[in-house]
Amino acid sequence: MTHRVKCLCIVIKTQMLSDAAPGKLRIVHGDVLTFKIEKAFPGSLKRQWEDDPPNIHIIGNLPFSVSTPLIIKWLENVSCRNGPFAYGRTQMTLTFQKEVAERLTASTGSKQRSRLSVMAQYLCSVQLLFTIPGQAFIPKPEVDVGVVHFTPLIEPVIAQPFQLVEKVVRNVFQFRRKYCYRGLGMLFPEAQRLESTGKLLQLAEVDPTFRPCQLSLTHFKSLCDVYRKMCDEDPQLFAYNFREDLKQNKSKNPNKEVHQESCGL
Repeated sequence: MTHRVKCLCIVIKTQMLSDAAPGKLRIVHGDVLTFKIEKAFPGSLKRQWEDDPPNIHIIGNLPFSVSTPLIIKWLENVSCRNGPFAYGRTQMTLTFQKEVAERLTASTGSKQRSRLSVMAQYLCSVQLLFTIPGQAFIPKPEVDVGVVHFTPLIEPVIAQPFQLVEKVVRNVFQFRRKYCYRGLGMLFPEAQRLESTGKLLQLAEVDPTFRPCQLSLTHFKSLCDVYRKMCDEDPQLFAYNFREDLKQNKSKNPNKEVHQESCGL
């Protein structure tokens, strides 16, 4: 069956569902990555952030190809309290590839601990509810599926801008098998890397020989708070991107071999 025919079948079936529940179900065909959920519900459903979650619940059987970028997008919405979270602490129950679900809920010290673990857990209470075997789906995927529940926290564990937190966490986990100082060093230009990395770790009171998976949310809070102060002291620091710096160095020295390690989500 071609992709176009499959899509047509889905449109027909969902329209039949809508016709069977007039006034109770509205079908919207679109791209979930660009759809403005904040415009989908009446303003009367809005609640204060400190109140109980609103009477809105995002439930989705997400395609594996968009699940990670979509949850990162929604987590940023949680941080900014916009998008689906303009109504308050909107809850979500979503499906992910089992491995991704385990990463989202992994605790400190777990082998599954990752960038996704920290980004989700500093903003939300995250629970792996249960696993659905792959054979329960048609067509059958090659992996099992995890169902994960998210409830935004009243106060985030890390009170810093989402982009800053994401940058610190991403740099730490890009060298997930090394000591944490290795990834943190990439936050700084080479000329000041050694001194600034030492200062960051000392002020944050983080052991430089911890592996990324050993860092707790409290550790990441301290690192982000100190890094924010360093960025305030040097306004150009946050814009530094070591990968761009690496590309420029490689273009200047094409024969110089540069070793890189894969980045872990």
